[in-house]
Parts: sequence; C-alpha cells; structure tokens
Amino acid sequence: MTAAAPFERSFLRRWGWAIAGLVIAALVVIFLAPTASSDPDGLDRVAEDKEFVDKAKDPPYEWLTDYSIPGVNNEWASVVLAGLIGVGIVFVVTVGLGAAVRAAKKNRGSSA
Repeated sequence: MTAAAPFERSFLRRWGWAIAGLVIAALVVIFLAPTASSDPDGLDRVAEDKEFVDKAKDPPYEWLTDYSIPGVNNEWASVVLAGLIGVGIVFVVTVGLGAAVRAAKKNRGSSA
C-alpha cells in the first residue's frame, strides 16, 4: 500500500466534506423530494387560515415554479431535476462565499 500523493491528500482534505455533503444532498433530493407533501407550506397555510391569501402578489420572476422543470412531463423527474438544480446553486454560492472569505483573510493577513 502506497501513501497518497500530497496533491491527493490536499484535495481530499479540502473538498472531501463538500463532496460528501453534495452526494448526501443529491440522495435526499432523489429519494425524498418526490414524497414531499403537496399541502401548503407554513406561510401559505397561515395566509389561508387568516384569509389574506388573496392579497399576496406574484413575484416578478419565478424559477422552478412549484419545484418543476417546464417541458419535463414526468412529475418525478421534474421534481428531482429541480431539486438537483437547487442543490447545485446552493453549492456554487457556498463555494463562492468560502473563496471570498479566504481571499479576504489572505489579503488582510498580507497587508498587516
């Protein structure tokens, strides 16, 4: 058995948890998202119960309306694809914010 190369250890140390989290999130989306309730969520339920749902305004844009992909006729596939797109967006934003924080710390440390 040989020791892993420094690059491989560094890559796994830096990205191992992120990749594991991404895989777990994808599995949750694939297996649990299609079983989600179609009942109104908390805010919609309160708006219905308190009878002010008709005062709500539509958003100026909608992405993945009702967690579905336009043009995908299979409901399961549509929900899963929408969920995977959402996971991907959150992953990219999180990695971007992490990179920005690391860069800010590096710049602050070098200018001190």
